Formats: sequence, C-alpha cells, structure tokens
Amino acid sequence: MITISEITMGTPETLKAINRLLPQLSASASAISLDRLSELVKSDNTLVFFCTDENGYILGMLSLIVIKIPTGNKAWIEDVVVDESARGRGIGRDLMNHAHEEAKKHGVKSIDLTSRPSRESANELYQSLGYEIRQTNVYRYKIS
Repeated sequence: MITISEITMGTPETLKAINRLLPQLSASASAISLDRLSELVKSDNTLVFFCTDENGYILGMLSLIVIKIPTGNKAWIEDVVVDESARGRGIGRDLMNHAHEEAKKHGVKSIDLTSRPSRESANELYQSLGYEIRQTNVYRYKIS
C-alpha cells in the first residue's frame, strides 16, 4: 500500500530522500540544502508531494506550483520522479492524479509541464492522462 502526502516540514530524513531522488530525475540536478527545502515547504505556491510505501520509504515525488494571475489560476508540475526500484508500479500515475486533485482544490483551470523527449515513459504517462502537446514556443532567459 502506498500513501501520497504533502511535505509540510523540512527534515533531515526528507532532505535525504529528495537528494536521493534528484539525480534519478536529471544528471545535472544538484543536491538541495535543508534551508532550501524549508523555503519550499513554507511557500504558499509550491506543494511538494511524496509517495511512501507501508514502511515509510519514499518511492517518488512531484512538485505542483500554483500560479495566480489576472487570467485565472494555473499550475505547473515539475520534478516528477519515481525511484528506480519502484518504477512500473503506477506510482507516477498516482502522484499525477493526486496533483490533479490538489490543483482542482486551488481553482486551477489548467496544468502545464515539460518533459524531455528522451523520457519516453514519462511522456507516455502524461499523454495517457490527457496531457496534450501544445504548439507554442518555450523561451528561457538565463539570469547570470
């Protein structure tokens, strides 16, 4: 049995789990500090969810960012990652569905996300959940 819950406190155990998962998401992902984790969980706009097994072992995580703008509430999903040892068990789908329900509670009218084409399983999951590829330009301005 798995449980999905929001991280509401930055603890050393939570930090250790995040820093174990981040390199599985991206080879370029850097470890975060306890201060950064505490900042995230205190944010009104960022919700970080964990999926744990019956022993409390963290199997995956997802970040839901709620954005309130004049045209309505929108959301982004970021940092979706399932531990390599737990892949293929539907945990990513469970995390995504949980995020959808939370977004509804926040009055969100749409959720966006990005995923590299090389993440084939992730892209298949998102499309199976009803996400559609948008014909848009994504721009990035790097602040140095």
